[in-house]
Amino acid sequence: MSLSASKGIHRQDFEPLVGGILHVPYGYCYRCPINLTYPSCNIDCIDFIERNIFRFNDPSEFAAIFVEPIQGEGGYVLPPEGWHAKLRALCDQHGILLVADEVQTGMGRTGRFFAMDHFGVEPDITCIAKGIANGLPLGAIVAKAEVMDWEYGSHANTFGGNPVACAAAMETIRVIEEEGLLENAIAMGQRLMLGLGHLAEEHPTIGDVRGLGLMVGAELIEPETGEHAKKLRDLVSDKVYYRGMLILGAGPSTMRFLPPLNVTTHEIDLALDIFAQALHEGEVELGMG
Repeated sequence: MSLSASKGIHRQDFEPLVGGILHVPYGYCYRCPINLTYPSCNIDCIDFIERNIFRFNDPSEFAAIFVEPIQGEGGYVLPPEGWHAKLRALCDQHGILLVADEVQTGMGRTGRFFAMDHFGVEPDITCIAKGIANGLPLGAIVAKAEVMDWEYGSHANTFGGNPVACAAAMETIRVIEEEGLLENAIAMGQRLMLGLGHLAEEHPTIGDVRGLGLMVGAELIEPETGEHAKKLRDLVSDKVYYRGMLILGAGPSTMRFLPPLNVTTHEIDLALDIFAQALHEGEVELGMG
């Protein structure tokens, strides 16, 4: 999650990676960044922004807070219940725009058209890409008229409005809405989560299983220490590949399960079998099982 400031940032502890941008902790309960426990923490990682950012910088200097509804490349992290609502309240309190990055989570991936729908939170701006045109190059920024009040010609790009990509996007939206892909994402996601949960009971190297719909992560750990098992994750990724299944990593040691929205029960069960075989082999090779 990041905050975009319209003026300079002066606190050295939060030196921005890019000018005017600060990064703050996400709601990662499995490895809480501030060493607390949900729900007794009262979602203190949002209060962290007040204590450590707004204490030293006028909140009016910040234009927006950008957030992924579910953290993608950071490890497929699902924040706890109430986290997004508290973030929305913080933005409202200080007049800061809330921008949802739905590039990975949008277009039905989580079983709702947008992942923010799960949390009952309405962002001011939503960023969409990738899935919107089912692989063709297209992105979109969606906002209410009072936010997107630019004058004509104030923003443009060379390849904007590509007619082929736009046609693909219209057909993608139709298929998602009319062919039951949202319902399938929920049902198949539950089957996938249940199967991974059973595997976690048998394999102490699976520390956490999390996700919504067909956006699911299984975090692999060192059983003795609970530390990230990056070597195991990378080894298993190779092994499933040579069995005909592609799984990319996310974060330090998470296996990313991201099947197509029309995935079948047979394909989910096959994926679980392949993953289980590869995981067992990887554990044996690394002396972890």
